[in-house]
Order: sequence, then structure tokens, then C-alpha cells
Amino acid sequence: MKLLLISNSTNAGEEYLRYPLPEIGRFLTGVREVAFVPYAAVTFSYAEYEKKVQARFAELGIRIRSVHRAADPARMIREAEAVCVGGGNTFALARMMQRQGLMTAILRKIKAGTPYVGWSAGSNVACPTISTTNDMPIVEPESFRAIGAVKFQINPHYLDANPEGHAGETREQRILEYIEANPRRWVAGLREGCMLRYENDRLELIGKRPMRIFKKGVETFEVQPGEDLSFLL
Repeated sequence: MKLLLISNSTNAGEEYLRYPLPEIGRFLTGVREVAFVPYAAVTFSYAEYEKKVQARFAELGIRIRSVHRAADPARMIREAEAVCVGGGNTFALARMMQRQGLMTAILRKIKAGTPYVGWSAGSNVACPTISTTNDMPIVEPESFRAIGAVKFQINPHYLDANPEGHAGETREQRILEYIEANPRRWVAGLREGCMLRYENDRLELIGKRPMRIFKKGVETFEVQPGEDLSFLL
């Protein structure tokens, strides 16, 4: 399998997809065209999303073809050189992917060695479920089941701090609730500016910040870029 799972599309003060673009380019070496899944877009159109991503991928010499334009989106996935799933609202994304049979189609492509790139919601749907998303459930998907390309859960945009004056639960407390209810599952708190690359049977954390790891019965700990992540596999 070849996976590039990115926490966030944009770092503060930067252009869209600027920080992960060099790694995306390396990961997609030799790819000329990507099937893009835009269904996490809610407040702007799928066509606008396609155009936005195309503007950045053009720097890599890669053409974007959005599945929303296809009469048979699953077939477009089956014929794709690579698959890219953008961020936005994970529930909206999952609902459309489930309706069009894209979860199954993408998993088959991934297992066949087709490269997969996702950021934010696109990283969430690579997991067994979407249960560790940060998003509000603005629509109802068929279920929380996702692609299942990896065996662990990702919480993208992971934050340590609780804003001053906020009395609600922290991100860590919410994940601790998840592992209490799902004791067999590891959760990776992927901080912004970081990504996970799975290639040649090796999972690697890329970025300048550590990743926070959660599992029921295991004291929460941090892993640094370059450290062994085989326990997640």
C-alpha cells in the first residue's frame, strides 16, 4: 500500500496546500492524473474545490479529475493512476462516498498498490471509521464505517491546549472517551504541519512535531518523526 495521510491542508499564514506539496510531489512521482474526491466541500461547490486543488497540483504537472463529474464515479476510481481525497466536513464526505460505493472501490485500489493522498477529512476516511473526526455531524451517513486502509484511527488537527475561558472538554478528553468505548483501537493525534506516509510496509511520521498516541490501558505517549510506528500496523 501507498498512503500519504496529511493532518491539514494549510498552515497559518501560508497558501493552500503549500507545506505538504513537496511531499505530495515526491509521493506521486510518475503520476500524470489523479481522481479527486471533493465531497467534503459544503460551503463551496465541488467545481470550485476541483479548481482550487488543480491550481496547486498544476505545479507538480498533475491533472485533477473530480469524481463529481463522472457518470460512474466508482469506475473513475477503478481506472485512476492515483486517488486524492480532500478535507472539509467528514460526515458530508462519508455520506457521498458511501452512496457512490467509493469506500470499497478505493480500498481495492489501495490494496492493489494505487497511491492514496488525503488531508484532514481525507485522512479520517482512510481509517476504519470516521469516529475520531473533529467535525459536526451536519448530515447523516449510512454508518461511521470508512475505507479501512489502516487499522488505527487518526485525529487530524490535533490540539493540546484548551482555549482560555473555555470550560468544555479538551481534544485529549474526547479521544480518551473514544478509547474507553473502543478499547482495541489505537488513535494517533496528528498535529498540524504533519503527515503519515505508508510505503514499502513502513509507516513514517513526517513533520517537525511529535504525534500523540492513545490506547485503552496504555499511558498516553508521544512519538517523534523517525521513530518506529510498527505497533500501529
